[in-house]
Amino acid sequence: MKRHLKSYDFSLLFAPIALIAFGTVMIYSASMVYGPVRFGVASDHFLMKQIQWFSIGIVLMIGASLVPYRHWQRLAKLSVLLMVTLLAGLFVFGTEVNNAVSWYNLGFMNFQPAEFVKIGLIIYLSAVYAKKQKYIGDFTKAVVPPLILTSLILAMIVLQPDIGSAAIIGLIASVLIMTSGIHWKHILILVAVTVGLILIGSTQMVTDERLERFSGAYQPFESPDQDGYHLIQSYVAIGTGGLLGEGIGQGVQKLGYLPEPHTDFIMAVIAEELGFIGVSITIGLMALIVLRGLYISSKCRDAFGALLAIGISSMIAIQAMINLGAMSGLLPITGVTLPFISYGGSSLLILMVAVGILNNIARTVKIKEQEGEEAPVERAQSKQTYMNNRGVRSWQN
Repeated sequence: MKRHLKSYDFSLLFAPIALIAFGTVMIYSASMVYGPVRFGVASDHFLMKQIQWFSIGIVLMIGASLVPYRHWQRLAKLSVLLMVTLLAGLFVFGTEVNNAVSWYNLGFMNFQPAEFVKIGLIIYLSAVYAKKQKYIGDFTKAVVPPLILTSLILAMIVLQPDIGSAAIIGLIASVLIMTSGIHWKHILILVAVTVGLILIGSTQMVTDERLERFSGAYQPFESPDQDGYHLIQSYVAIGTGGLLGEGIGQGVQKLGYLPEPHTDFIMAVIAEELGFIGVSITIGLMALIVLRGLYISSKCRDAFGALLAIGISSMIAIQAMINLGAMSGLLPITGVTLPFISYGGSSLLILMVAVGILNNIARTVKIKEQEGEEAPVERAQSKQTYMNNRGVRSWQN
């Protein structure tokens, strides 16, 4: 037991818990008026729901941290089956929320399959590219087959339509592909094909509503009562907060001005009530998780674990950047929540499982370092040596 406790990466244990606990407080602050007025629920409705998911998530996170991460490699095919089944089922049993049929109404909660797809696709791509390391330079044999499945999954999400989730999942997949060890020339080919598909598909995907999101993000003051309203209210909240903020519970923008203050725009509430200091601490804790995950990836002795750590870290980083970009006007508003902070059961549970997996990778790396065990040649080869000998990035010759 003592050995297991020593092997824990406590930064990956306490940072997520601290963020979620803080987020729970801010959810109550943001929704105590918004909830009763907008939905007719009790002032503590969203608080109590988030506490429930937090409690379940703690158990799942600890459980995931105890399961050897290599077991997830064996579940890659099962994850594919679940992803496709859940996404296909939405077209029959899905519930429409915010003009997208992307949720299942389970009675006690709404479940969004796209959240599961994020971690499911990370497991699948990590497993398949780790397995193909010996011939990763073969574009048609190693690179293309996983891309076909990834494209199918993205298409099913776009058809819901849920462009925000599709963008996040597409970017996560891109990071894993680029770090899998494939040749740079293959990366350039994929970039060119992706750009071409986006240009072709944009004629079907571009609607008046989506164009309004761009004008609202980059020209908000031209239509302050319509397209630019959300962003302007976010600006007011950020500007009001200053350095130290107005104090927890003292914000005004959440009182009917700021849309979705407990989900999409919760960072604007943090900015108003806790100021620049509160925002900096929140972003700092997220950055700690992401950077720690990338460090663990660099120390991991096998391709699957390294890719898994990269995928989980990129998932958190990409989602956070898209949310922060939307509330600050750098990106169009897409309805993406802030990891660990925003209200939401399915998102929170998946994130906590992902951090648990990341902690298990960290534990395994730490135990191997303490034991001084040499990495088997067939499972891990120096990345620098491989780069020098072959001129490509890989974990294995």
